[in-house]
Amino acid sequence: MTFSSDPLVKVENLTIFQSGIPILTDINFELEKGEFAFLVGRTGSGKSSLLKTLYADLPLKQGNVEVAGFNLKNLSSSKVPYLRRKLGIVFQDFQLFDDRTVAENLQFVMKATGWTESSKIKNRMTDVLMQVGLGSIPQKYPHQLSGGEQQRVAIARALINEPAMLVADEPTGNLDPEVSEGIFKLFQDINRSGTAILMATHDHNLVKKHPARILKCETGKVIDSSKEDIELNSSF
Repeated sequence: MTFSSDPLVKVENLTIFQSGIPILTDINFELEKGEFAFLVGRTGSGKSSLLKTLYADLPLKQGNVEVAGFNLKNLSSSKVPYLRRKLGIVFQDFQLFDDRTVAENLQFVMKATGWTESSKIKNRMTDVLMQVGLGSIPQKYPHQLSGGEQQRVAIARALINEPAMLVADEPTGNLDPEVSEGIFKLFQDINRSGTAILMATHDHNLVKKHPARILKCETGKVIDSSKEDIELNSSF
């Protein structure tokens, strides 16, 4: 068996547009399999737009992007679900169905991504809930959970299909510092198990406390800490 040494994400000469206006230009970076990187920048700097481009929620208009073996320049809409099975996406606002239990939230995603056997669904659901520290809550509804617990359910949902990478857009943005630290430690555990993580955040303290590679959206560019120094004293 041969294993590819190609980067998990390869971005070349990418320009991202919003309403026809370029908001980030000439973006070039790679992420390796199993790597962890922060994505930082002020509100409106283009962080979410960059993430959306990587998981094909925004069309690629200029440049070349390859993610988990998919070339986004030539990616048809019918192939987007296959790309997203390689990626787990975690949002700031959890995006859980309030009228469904935790188990039903996870089952919805599993059935939508091709899971059919009840026993396999149940076993995988148990595995991911245990992984995020929530083995005893499958029959609870989101409103019965704390914000931190809801985000752990969202992370469990993102892990269902054993993705090569988690894309997290401000996953601690709605949580207090203590809970945020717990969520971040969970991301560290996931990363140590071999899953790459690209995490957008405004949490200055989190970034300073846990040194890692940084991609910073600033003045229409993406600065890469693996290539040049990034000043962390300024706000983002």
